[in-house]
Amino acid sequence: MDYKSQKMTHGMPTGISLFSGGGIGDLAMRAAGIQLLVANELLEDRSQVVAENFPEAQVVSGDIAEKKQEIIDRTRKLLQGSALDVVFATPPCQGMSKNGRGKLLNGVRKGVKPTLDPRNQLVLHAVEIINALKPELVVFENVPEMENTLITARDGSIRGMLDVVRDELGPDYAGRWEVVEFADYGVPQRRQRLITVFGRSQSVRDAVCRGHSLLPARTHAQSPSLFQRPWITVDEALQGVRPLDARDPTTALSSIPFHVVPVLDERKYFWVSNTPPGKGAFDNQCVNPACRFQANPTHGSQHNSLGINRSRTDTPIHCVRCGALLPRPSVEQHGQPRLMAGFTSAYKRMRGDMPASALTRNLSYACSDQKLHPRENRVLSLFEAFRLHTVSDFDFTWRRADGKKLSDKTIREIIGESIPPRGLQKIFAHLCSLYLTTVAVKAPREGGRQRLPRKAPLVA
Repeated sequence: MDYKSQKMTHGMPTGISLFSGGGIGDLAMRAAGIQLLVANELLEDRSQVVAENFPEAQVVSGDIAEKKQEIIDRTRKLLQGSALDVVFATPPCQGMSKNGRGKLLNGVRKGVKPTLDPRNQLVLHAVEIINALKPELVVFENVPEMENTLITARDGSIRGMLDVVRDELGPDYAGRWEVVEFADYGVPQRRQRLITVFGRSQSVRDAVCRGHSLLPARTHAQSPSLFQRPWITVDEALQGVRPLDARDPTTALSSIPFHVVPVLDERKYFWVSNTPPGKGAFDNQCVNPACRFQANPTHGSQHNSLGINRSRTDTPIHCVRCGALLPRPSVEQHGQPRLMAGFTSAYKRMRGDMPASALTRNLSYACSDQKLHPRENRVLSLFEAFRLHTVSDFDFTWRRADGKKLSDKTIREIIGESIPPRGLQKIFAHLCSLYLTTVAVKAPREGGRQRLPRKAPLVA
């Protein structure tokens, strides 16, 4: 059965994915009843993960600037005259600006042109694909800084990225964007993302004109109400997971796939094992049984004479009362311990009664931001990261389609640069139900996967 027949028979909306990463966001599309036709990803190892998990889709591997016509042609061929329903795009965020747009534009007006990251221009290639295929809905996902990022428009002017996108899409589309805290959609992780939606339907235009959100109501909250449940905590998400300990190799692994953690050396274990939940090792207090002084000055940062925020260098490494070495991150210098450079978020333990902090590509490193297990002396395992990122809700295989080994580094990068699919599924399901003329099939339960016949070639 061809794709056109499938859509006509099953009423299944169709979509394509740009900057697909490892396909984590695409899981949400599929779970919401959208059939993925084509996915594009720059990096080959990630493209292979998409191909393994989406055998029904054609994966175009390579630079979107060079592959955009191929993406358009493949999509049109698969649609066979039908209309495309959804384009989902997640441009790279590494070049997004943390500075306010007003400050950047002021620099442009003064003739001090800011440095514009060329990766931010990639969004214009996505817009070309959108304008060629004319989908009913367009969804962009990125870090909140996307709203303040400047790019060079085709006329040479420097303007806000989303303003340029809106102008390039033209009068056919209306849309809006807003920052979403994904813990508010039942994800056991605090992860904020900017969700931008453009649509062609009159219902989208009406909602935008009235200033209404295009996104579903939040289902969870830190302070719940009659209509919202409490945030899902780390303890709830990791309930029943086998304990591990990073003291030695025998206690740092298990028979569960991906449930293994790096062993910490004696010094790091000393720091970590004395770090309370919600606190960082830089603030650890005296553990000398004869002293136990708990009022040693804590760590922090301050602005230097140039206005640059730097971590303090006068934080004590020895107890001010008894002189014992504090369990704070340190290095040896001339035979003496010296406080390690770093901020209080390093070597910091999560709180079990809160959602996790945003998982990053450094989630397996104790020195990274808030990555210590809430109670156990170790970092999170990848198995636990799959739960906190909600990938474990879905049928997803951490393998490459070509059979080559997939590194843990690549897995961490895919997680750190993707969006939790549980929350995104709710967004896509809401958008499909309200703003698509194609009737979506009933979304499978969390964990369900619709496998369609494999179409060659998988990866180009």
